[in-house]
Amino acid sequence: MVGSFHDAEDIVQETFLKWLTVEKEKIKNTKAYLVRAVTNNCLNHLEMLKRRKDEYLENLNPSDLIDWHKLTDLTYIDLEHEVSAALNVIHKKLEPLEKGIFLLREVFNFDYDELQHIFDKKKDNCRQLFCRAKDKLSLETDKIKIDLPKAGQFLTSFKKACDLGHVSEFIHELGTDISSKLKKS
Repeated sequence: MVGSFHDAEDIVQETFLKWLTVEKEKIKNTKAYLVRAVTNNCLNHLEMLKRRKDEYLENLNPSDLIDWHKLTDLTYIDLEHEVSAALNVIHKKLEPLEKGIFLLREVFNFDYDELQHIFDKKKDNCRQLFCRAKDKLSLETDKIKIDLPKAGQFLTSFKKACDLGHVSEFIHELGTDISSKLKKS
């Protein structure tokens, strides 16, 4: 009736304690009395909860709720984790040039002319690298856990590019990643 096991236990206990103090000679049907007492206590409990809720809602200031939401924006917690995990997979599976072309094409909708200019590669080569990257990522079936050396900076520049449109900083970060890979080779 009350929707909570603990509240139901408390009500039964309260009814039992009351039962111990009642003059039992005046009660004709003990079972009916106890059932009615528990039912009434449940209804009283539900009415009390309703009153508390109404009082709370009456005293609730919508601007407080809006201010709280601004201070504790929880909508991005899972999103940031998922983006970070996706970037980790992309970083692990793709070469730096493939990663750069894939992210700029897929996420930021750069066309192949722009990619050709940014990476100093022919359009057909950019198209091929993009297709190769998509193929590599489509083979991804298991979770990959890696440590990116500059994960914080890379993720920050990616988020700025997505949120604020500062793609140039992200392109610079991609270029740094490509050059460091070329130096190692």
